[in-house]
Amino acid sequence: MQFDFGQNWQEFSEKRLSSEKVAQARAHFDELMAEVPLADKTFLDIGFGQGLSLLLAHQAGARVTGIDINPKCAEVVARNRAVVGVREPIEAVVGSILDPEGLARLAGRTFDVVHSWGVLHHTGRMYQAIDNACDLVVADGTLVLAIYNRHWSSRPWLAIKWTYCVLPAFLQKLMIAAFYPVIMVAKFLVTGKNPFGMTRGMDFYYNVVDWVGGYPYEYASMHEMETYLSGKGFQLHKAIPARVPTGCNEFVFVRQRVLAGEELHV
Repeated sequence: MQFDFGQNWQEFSEKRLSSEKVAQARAHFDELMAEVPLADKTFLDIGFGQGLSLLLAHQAGARVTGIDINPKCAEVVARNRAVVGVREPIEAVVGSILDPEGLARLAGRTFDVVHSWGVLHHTGRMYQAIDNACDLVVADGTLVLAIYNRHWSSRPWLAIKWTYCVLPAFLQKLMIAAFYPVIMVAKFLVTGKNPFGMTRGMDFYYNVVDWVGGYPYEYASMHEMETYLSGKGFQLHKAIPARVPTGCNEFVFVRQRVLAGEELHV
């Protein structure tokens, strides 16, 4: 049982993606990646979704590859090239970061930058997905992640998302209609800002669909993530806390080079 992220991205791209949203996505991407060299670097986007980060990295001069389990996403990124202004074809691999066959489609490559924004917590095996992502980063390379924050309301959200995914389509629509105003008001009360103001080129309605339906769903605190990745040989370079309690914490980690004779204890 899994939420159809590809369908949500497809509808978003067809109905809401605009040059203004691309500009919003570019501003966020540039901020997050400000100290990460991209020109002539290899860049892997795990779970590329609508493809905006993949396309923006390409425009920044990176040699990009994307992998996503949903074949609809490969169609979406091909469509969105024109909206972003990318003429060249983009390598979009259909496969799972958890699946040896999916990883094999990357042909044993490692990458200077591995990016996965808001994806690995939806795989059903978050820490295995993180381990596999780590293995794809070159020594001294960069790992960029966004992972849902741990909060007292995380477990209720898990139940909500599971419920959505087992319901028939007409009841799913009723759930979205019920949660839309609740999330709108909650976001305003927590942030004090316009709830429709989006970053990363997103759209409030399709975010609500994602928030209500995005199952599987896992989460971790900022401390948990830093501790776990340091044990994998990665040093935290930048961390941006979630804007709302169960939103995504963003991380930029750098893989440390292991010197001859040293042993990394995981």
